[in-house]
Amino acid sequence: MTMKRSTFLASTSGALAATAMPFTARAAESEIRLVTPTGSISGTLTLPDSPAPYPAVLIVAGSGPVDRNGNSGAQLRSDTYKLLAAALAKAGIASVRYDKRGIGASAAAAPAEADLRFGMYVDDAVAWVKLLAADRRFTGVTIAGHSEGALIGTVAAQEAKVRALVLLEGAGRPAPVVLREQLKSRVPPDLYAQADRIITQLQSGHTVANTPVELAALFRPSAQPYLISWFKYDPAAELAKVRVPVTIVQGTADIQVTMTDAAALKAALPSARMIVVQGMNHVLKYAPDTSSMQAIMKAYEDPSLPVAPQAVNAVVTAAQT
Repeated sequence: MTMKRSTFLASTSGALAATAMPFTARAAESEIRLVTPTGSISGTLTLPDSPAPYPAVLIVAGSGPVDRNGNSGAQLRSDTYKLLAAALAKAGIASVRYDKRGIGASAAAAPAEADLRFGMYVDDAVAWVKLLAADRRFTGVTIAGHSEGALIGTVAAQEAKVRALVLLEGAGRPAPVVLREQLKSRVPPDLYAQADRIITQLQSGHTVANTPVELAALFRPSAQPYLISWFKYDPAAELAKVRVPVTIVQGTADIQVTMTDAAALKAALPSARMIVVQGMNHVLKYAPDTSSMQAIMKAYEDPSLPVAPQAVNAVVTAAQT
């Protein structure tokens, strides 16, 4: 989700069993827990201020050490998922957002980094859907996946029974393509050539023993197994397998995932609804100024800015379908 691709290397493991913690009946928000063989994953259940039943939305976070609210360190304090959950509740829709394995209250569920695999994130999303689907307060579950969470949600929607799928600023091209594109514009040509060779090796399923110091954060040995597992997925090809209603939401001020990605997703599934939000950045907020990258990034650090209404409405419409 953040600008650094090294943040894709967070933490996770598979999820098989799931139970919810007790909650206060009329509380707007309460803790909910997914119990898995390798530890519990903690989240927040947000309920509308109205009698059940209601639709439910599972908010799947983007890449890296992003917590349930959509924050990660000083440079990412957007509260995007927290704000989205509150907006959904006002529309009569429940939601769950959660700390990924190794993050926040889910820290104890983290495996060693070398054991991390992309499919483990998918397993967790599937288990959350099953947990919510078994709850009689909810009439159905929609996945709203943001950034890398869009791909996680796409694969999970093939395995779990969901009402709809919403892709919020999701990549439409394989990770190696996007990663090469980002690196080419940010590192010197000689360093890019080395990165290109490393990516090629990882695409073939082979780890790389020696990596340049400048690229160590991204291609460190313990992170390479995750990259290999992630590189195997083509978001467009995976989306073509989905058999529920899909909505693609893309902002024109996103400097991480572009209109090219949204177009690739739409081409893969022509029946998908496409919503283009003028001036919305990667964290689903209007950029106060789109004249420079620095100006666009300011919205990443301002939790007072609301989530763009068009993005909220897209999720609401999908969940109510």
